[in-house]
Amino acid sequence: MIVIPAIDLMGGKAVRLEQGEASKVTEYHPRPIELVIEFARAGAKRIHVVDLDGAFGGQPRQVERIAEMSQAARTHGAEIQAGGGIRTAAAARALIDTGVRHVVVGTLAVREPATVKQLCEEHPDTIIVAADARDGVVAVEGWTESSSLSARSLAEAAQRWGAAAVLYTDVSRDGMQGGAAVEATAALQKGLEIPVLASGGVGRLADLDACAAAGIHGVVLGRALYERAFTLEEALARC
Repeated sequence: MIVIPAIDLMGGKAVRLEQGEASKVTEYHPRPIELVIEFARAGAKRIHVVDLDGAFGGQPRQVERIAEMSQAARTHGAEIQAGGGIRTAAAARALIDTGVRHVVVGTLAVREPATVKQLCEEHPDTIIVAADARDGVVAVEGWTESSSLSARSLAEAAQRWGAAAVLYTDVSRDGMQGGAAVEATAALQKGLEIPVLASGGVGRLADLDACAAAGIHGVVLGRALYERAFTLEEALARC
């Protein structure tokens, strides 16, 4: 199982939200690029970066910063998967041009599935589809709206399109450290050949053990690292 530390960007700084709400923000680091280097030196091979300003604003706002972070990651033997505000094919391609390894799309996959299918075909093993869900229903527009699509339906579509992976987030758990959505993530993986990555809720090393035991392919870590519940080195050693 791959452990993926997360860096959420807001106003050029690394922050974390609770349940995706912009009003519940905690600032953790003024220079996110330093976190990239720190995580890579600790042994992370992939780092998850989210442009929160882009997610809430509807278009990428941190492309140049993500490009710098991607370069720093590659220099230290890691890669970046990034998203946030990717609402058009042009925005996705612009992010790919920065050198990130994977581009994460959520709202675009729900609103314009044909566009995401084309992106998957044009850029094999590059597009990750985010299934951000409340009670199994996909949330869009920076998690501020609910769609009519289930996480299962979106994940199955992602596989048909040729997506590299599905990133499943239980929005209610995000930033709360109350435990990952192990059963829901494992259930989503059943019947899919592409990997499903879990995000949201990990608060202790035992949560990672539970994910690994359930056969989950990867886990995104956020607040637990920043609050020093455990170190990235400890997490990597468990997986």
